Order: sequence, then structure tokens, then C-alpha cells
Amino acid sequence: MNTGAQAQRIQNLPLFPLNAVLFPGGRLALKLFEQRYLEMAKECLRANGPFGVCLILEGSEVGEPAVPASVGCTARIANWDMPQLGMLNIRALGEQRFRVIERRVERNGLARAEVELLPLEPDAEVPPGLALGAQLLRRVLEDQTGDLTEPPYRYDSCSWVSARLAELLPLPLATKQALLELDGGLERLEALHVALKRSGAARPQS
Repeated sequence: MNTGAQAQRIQNLPLFPLNAVLFPGGRLALKLFEQRYLEMAKECLRANGPFGVCLILEGSEVGEPAVPASVGCTARIANWDMPQLGMLNIRALGEQRFRVIERRVERNGLARAEVELLPLEPDAEVPPGLALGAQLLRRVLEDQTGDLTEPPYRYDSCSWVSARLAELLPLPLATKQALLELDGGLERLEALHVALKRSGAARPQS
């Protein structure tokens, strides 16, 4: 959405198509072994730069380049380790949504794109009528046996609560993608509230 100001663009963002949807503030654990992604990770670590995560629309994570969704989320590597030669484990954090303007695939199979960073979405305090989602998320995170998300926990934020629920609930990937593409936290939380009420407060994934 154009608000009149010049949108910020990244000219040469490496893309990582996945069978997953990453939201700003979310965490992503990956095991890298394909040469194209090992090189991508090295490049990002050297420059402390981001890569882009997009849902796969056609294809698979391994092998021939997949066709990604046009809206994704930038990610930055927070930490890494190399358990064995040729394999890299990374943990990345989601930063900002983007829209692909133009994409190309390099000879090694790595996709790169010119992307437009989408504006930071408007946030709002969770209204009483939508408290079900915040209550469910609080229960899940208080009962967790591992680290499901990054602190601080902002149970009063529509953006934070809706993004974390969208990550954790066992929703179809197409639904998660549609939620990512919504432009406001309140709108996303309203959509999730309807889904939760319809399913009787569906249980998040462990």
C-alpha cells in the first residue's frame, strides 16, 4: 500500500522459499546443507544482512528452485553452529514484511529479488472482545517446555499476539499466508478470533 512516501527497497535480497510462513518477531530454526543456502548464510553473516523467507507456492524446499509467494518476511541470523562439515544450523528472527517486485534465479539455484519493504503495520491494544486469543497464547507460553517465541511477551499488543498465534496454531499454510498479508494487527487478531471461536479454541502446535 502506497502512503505517499517513497517505500524502502532492497535490491538484491536472497530468498529462502519454505513450507512455512514467518512473521515479524518470529523465530526460525533451519538446517542448511544445500550449497546455495550455505553460501547465502555465509554472505548474510559476513554483512550482517537479511534474507527473505517466502512460502512455497509451487515446488519443494530441496532441489529445483521453488516458486515463492510474493509477500514474505525478512529474517536475520541470530546465532549458528556447524555440527559437521557441510551442515549449518541457524536460528533467525523475523524482521519486516516485504513484497517481491522482481525475482531472478542464479545459476546455483539461489533466488534473489528486488523487494519493497511494507510499512510497519498499525498496532492496537487488545480489546476485551478479542481477549480469547491473548488468553490462549498466555496459557501456551506459560506451559511451554521449550522456547516457542522471543521475549518480551506483549499480551496487550494486537500485532504481537496475532503474529504469535498465527505461527503456533495448526492452520493451513494458505491461511497463515493470508494472515501475513493483512496490513494491521487488529484485523489479523479479529480473523484469528473468528477461527478460534469456530474451532472451539484450536490447540497450538507443540
